[in-house]
Amino acid sequence: MTTLATRPAPAGGRTGGRGGRRVAVTLAAALALLLAVLASFALGSRPLPVDQVWHALVAPDGGEASTIVRELRMPRTALGLAVGLALAVAGVLFQALTRNPLAEPRILGISAGASTGVVLAISVFGVGTLAGYVWFGIGGALLAGLLVFAVASRAREGASPVTLALVGAALDASLASVVYALLSIDARTFEEYRFWVVGGLTGRDLTVAAQVLPFVLAGLALAALVARGLDALALGDDVARGLGHRIGLVRLGGGAAAVLLTGAAVAAAGPIAFVGLAVPHLARALVGADHRWTLAVSALLGPALLLAADVIGRLVAPPGEVPAGIVTALIGAPLLAFLVRRAKVVTA
Repeated sequence: MTTLATRPAPAGGRTGGRGGRRVAVTLAAALALLLAVLASFALGSRPLPVDQVWHALVAPDGGEASTIVRELRMPRTALGLAVGLALAVAGVLFQALTRNPLAEPRILGISAGASTGVVLAISVFGVGTLAGYVWFGIGGALLAGLLVFAVASRAREGASPVTLALVGAALDASLASVVYALLSIDARTFEEYRFWVVGGLTGRDLTVAAQVLPFVLAGLALAALVARGLDALALGDDVARGLGHRIGLVRLGGGAAAVLLTGAAVAAAGPIAFVGLAVPHLARALVGADHRWTLAVSALLGPALLLAADVIGRLVAPPGEVPAGIVTALIGAPLLAFLVRRAKVVTA
């Protein structure tokens, strides 16, 4: 019986056609991201023409347009690119590692670890700036991820998808109780945490984006290294071993990448919902299950979705704003429902 691993490639243009479709989808995703970046610079309570945006970027003159673009919109656009990319790629990794299509950055307690770090920074160490929260949030996320993998690896079956999900859920609940306990006894911490936990890009400067960028780049590099191993892992541990992959290293590398990406994104922008859940589904619907293509397209669609949500939040209630985290939830929920309805479920 011919297996999937040994079946010859179809003759003719079917493989080439699939590759051409993937390239076209990737280019379309890149164009969508470019348009989202342009909208992020141009739209808001004070709309700007494209030529003024370009002039403010390349030849700032200190005028109103230059101030708006460089001091207000450039930092949130840069952060939106980093956070959207990180959440989307982390979502792909979490879903692959746990073999759970509903997995997202909260599944392993990473977001709860970042939240705990931020709350401790405010209540215990007296940190009062977002740039200061970032380091504590990243540290909390890294410690949470390390704890989940350390506990899961001691189980009889090792760090299997089910074990990781169970340990992560338990840690998420435990850390959430710590956060709520600290918030309930300190009104100042609650007021500052409330601004961060909604999730958004406003009020951040380029310093925050620069702080998280090394973690995002490291996470992307690890994700690229394990992408082929994730394809094998989807076929099952035994098949992956038979294909020559060291599944322990694949899981470790993928988990480390997901933790770095999630920790950086959540620490900088708060726990933004649905980007890490909906974008991987959309990417797979467009380019298939090959993780190299799914990761690439998700890395483009994630920031495009987040920046679009941020722009919508600026426009719906001027002169105020709706945080991007709320808009992504409003956009992501129906998008995910639509993708699930269209998905083809194959049962044995």
